[in-house]
Amino acid sequence: MSVAQIGRWKVWAATVSAVLVGLTLPTVAATPASATTTAYDSTYYKNAIGKTGTSLKSSLHTIISSQSKISYDAVWNALKVTDQDPNNSGNVILLYSGTSRSKALSGGDVGDWNREHVWAQSHGGFGTSAGPGTDLHHLRPADVQVNSIRGNKDFDNGGSAVSGAPGSYTDSNSFEPRNADKGDVARMILYMAVRYEGDDAWADLEPNDSVSNGSVPYHGRLSILKQWNEQDPPSAFEEARNQIIYDIYQKNRNPFIDHPEWVEAIW
Repeated sequence: MSVAQIGRWKVWAATVSAVLVGLTLPTVAATPASATTTAYDSTYYKNAIGKTGTSLKSSLHTIISSQSKISYDAVWNALKVTDQDPNNSGNVILLYSGTSRSKALSGGDVGDWNREHVWAQSHGGFGTSAGPGTDLHHLRPADVQVNSIRGNKDFDNGGSAVSGAPGSYTDSNSFEPRNADKGDVARMILYMAVRYEGDDAWADLEPNDSVSNGSVPYHGRLSILKQWNEQDPPSAFEEARNQIIYDIYQKNRNPFIDHPEWVEAIW
């Protein structure tokens, strides 16, 4: 290549470089959860495999609606098994704070843990009835005071730091759990939306994108819950909990723990 050709090439390269620097690359969307396979795909989930959208949701509803129900009193002892600290059999792990606390400290006083309805009871008015009110797939032990702060708020990002639950935030109408619990919360809320479709004695529970749902049978914010499902995949603790509920208590599973990609497939 001649000196003149080299000079022209350098001018062209510099021009292209300047143009590229000025370009704004498109925002890359979150990568959907990868497809998974489980030992239950050919048995428990066989009628759901390969489906999407409303067809998948309907099939999963039929599958998981076959469950054993327990009383609200029985939830106390059940949570001592489902949420047992893997490193201390005398303790449970608390939702929102990650604290390991003695199983004996169950109750309503400061320093105790109690039964947190992740899908708030008032969002559909099911209370503590045997069914949605006692469904272990959305009931978790939580610190009494932290539980009170969460109240019946919808889920969203932002707010002020929650005392007693580092990494959790709240404002007037929403609650953001710590990062390690975000996916758990999303999958519990969406389980409830598939399990309870209004074809039994309870309301049709559905997710939406609101944070002012009050007493209507909706829970938000769906767009944020979908992000949390991607951000925080199922942990070994969450998977073990799903298995215990299936084996010992309710005989049904949370499909979004087994197949987190089904969140995007439905919603």
